[in-house]
Amino acid sequence: MFDKLEIAENRYEEINHKLSDPAVIADQNEYRTLMKEHSELEEIVFKYREYKSVNKDITEAKELLNEKLEKDFREMVEAELKELKEKLEEIKKELKILLLPKDPNDNRSVIVEIRGGAGGEEAALFAGDLFRMYSMYAESKGWKIEILDSNETEIGGFKEIIFSVDAKGAYSRLKFESGVHRVQRVPTTESSGRIHTSTVTVAVLPEVEEVDVEINPNDLEIDTFRASGAGGQHINKTDSAIRITHKPTGIVVTCQDQRSQHKNKEKAMKILRARLYEMAQEQQNSELAEARKSQVGTGDRSERIRTYNFPQGRVTDHRIGLTLYKLEEILNGDLDEIIDALITADQTEKLGSGLSEVEE
Repeated sequence: MFDKLEIAENRYEEINHKLSDPAVIADQNEYRTLMKEHSELEEIVFKYREYKSVNKDITEAKELLNEKLEKDFREMVEAELKELKEKLEEIKKELKILLLPKDPNDNRSVIVEIRGGAGGEEAALFAGDLFRMYSMYAESKGWKIEILDSNETEIGGFKEIIFSVDAKGAYSRLKFESGVHRVQRVPTTESSGRIHTSTVTVAVLPEVEEVDVEINPNDLEIDTFRASGAGGQHINKTDSAIRITHKPTGIVVTCQDQRSQHKNKEKAMKILRARLYEMAQEQQNSELAEARKSQVGTGDRSERIRTYNFPQGRVTDHRIGLTLYKLEEILNGDLDEIIDALITADQTEKLGSGLSEVEE
């Protein structure tokens, strides 16, 4: 472990030196690349330096205890030494986590797709509830949300809604939301008072640039059509809606939320790139199936991940066995407790499986 940390610190200092070189500053591409690497190394280097500082304090405290000391002073040094040793163990744990292989998509913005599943209108209404939940969570973080496409129902829910969350690190926080979300409640559309179970599927895709996914224009079939649905009368007057079919994979993307055909095409391409990137990742992940077994689920849309039970006011995440009796707060965007628990569980699994190859 410490060999890796020394290498990281040396590289950090080397980058610091390069970033002050006028020739590097003049080369925007190299400067941007070095700044990115510098940012990635900074946290681990600072934590390693803290480790070395505490280790030095421990050595000095031990040396002091070898001398003849008054009883009160000795007891004070012994108490301080105990605290320093506990602190050192905490730092070592943090360093092990920082050395875990990084998800290359963690710093990306995301595209979130929410679709009503089993339950008809009730599922569509809950899809609307989840969209509101993620919107309020994003707002609490200062993240920007933009609706890319939606299919609204007559009573206010969504058969489908696709939106982007534009923020560095959004994927690292939201990636565990992919899967089937189950709701148990008395539907507003029912008068009998019976509890129904409905499901909604959520997919969280890292947003990718054009350079990340190469798309041959000849592989695309692009159609325009007149938009329909709950969105205002203007959408029925022009053929502004776009449907893009990627012929090699059969992926179809439609976008009709904007008045402009050009903007709808731009958004549809953004969704298509994300789906193609996800498809490529799934293929790669299937080749690393053993590694995936040791991780908290992050992407299997058929996996039931969470239940929202209204009669009991509880939310249960089935992957980590976490139950919280704060349904209303969670649906109002208070997701950090669940997300932090999922991240911690994922890190613990990775550490336990030896993926980090962390050794003293």
